[in-house]
Amino acid sequence: MSADNVSLLIYIKEMIADLIYMNGIIATELTKITENLAAIRHGEDFLQKSRCLPEHASINQSIIDLVKKYKQLPKDQEMIHHLEKHVLKHDES
Repeated sequence: MSADNVSLLIYIKEMIADLIYMNGIIATELTKITENLAAIRHGEDFLQKSRCLPEHASINQSIIDLVKKYKQLPKDQEMIHHLEKHVLKHDES
């Protein structure tokens, strides 16, 4: 395999990893939007009593784990840290 082919494969791998990261952001933000809409429509008590919040937390952790699986370069660690902080600690203020 030529050096050009290897470079292209590395580029494509990094591009796919970036797309996984962006999709992770979109997925976790859509979950939060859904929670906010449920709270607006039914009230905060409804949301707190439902099974949704723990399930969403588990889904969000799975999304973070997928991002970590494909974003393994040292330069990616800061992005992952910010995503974890925003998604997993969103309500801890």
